[in-house]
Amino acid sequence: MSAYYTIKSEVEGLYKEKGSKFIARAFPVHTEEEIKQVQDQLRKEFYDARHHCFAWVLGLDDQSWRANDDGEPAHSAGDPILGQIRSFELTNVLVVVIRYFGGTKLGVGGLIQAYKAATDHALSKAKRIEIFETRKVSIKFEYDMMSQAERLINDFELEVIERDFKTSCKIHCLIKKDQMTTFKERTGDLYNMEFQFEEE
Repeated sequence: MSAYYTIKSEVEGLYKEKGSKFIARAFPVHTEEEIKQVQDQLRKEFYDARHHCFAWVLGLDDQSWRANDDGEPAHSAGDPILGQIRSFELTNVLVVVIRYFGGTKLGVGGLIQAYKAATDHALSKAKRIEIFETRKVSIKFEYDMMSQAERLINDFELEVIERDFKTSCKIHCLIKKDQMTTFKERTGDLYNMEFQFEEE
């Protein structure tokens, strides 16, 4: 898998059942540290809520994930939230569902439905974006090869992250992982250009 889907920006969903209110907030995230910061912010914003249940998924092939019921009966909150993230085929996403208790117990089945519905409401509103797994490649060449280098960049839709023209010309780019083989085949006989690939 060299591409994945995440959400473009924060979204919110809401589900109400027998007086209880379930507010779902979904966020694009990249690290566990970022996840902790978002959770700390939500606990301050919704300081009077009884539960802050959550699930998150990070990474591509060897995905890391976590689901937490935050005091609700086991597997009645975190797992349904996680299930919805996976149902939408998303990664690098955190969903926190904040519950305000309405006085009537919903039972495990009711809780599962509520946390699932709140999460679904939020993620259904999110704009999905495709992110490609990339590798860094550095291209080194003399000035007279500039047009050829630019052609490679355009043909392979490389994302330029830095240009260094101090002594010789060097351009640092990101290439989609699934284009690496084709790129190496095309550039293999270009002796007047040097290519340095990030180690996997």
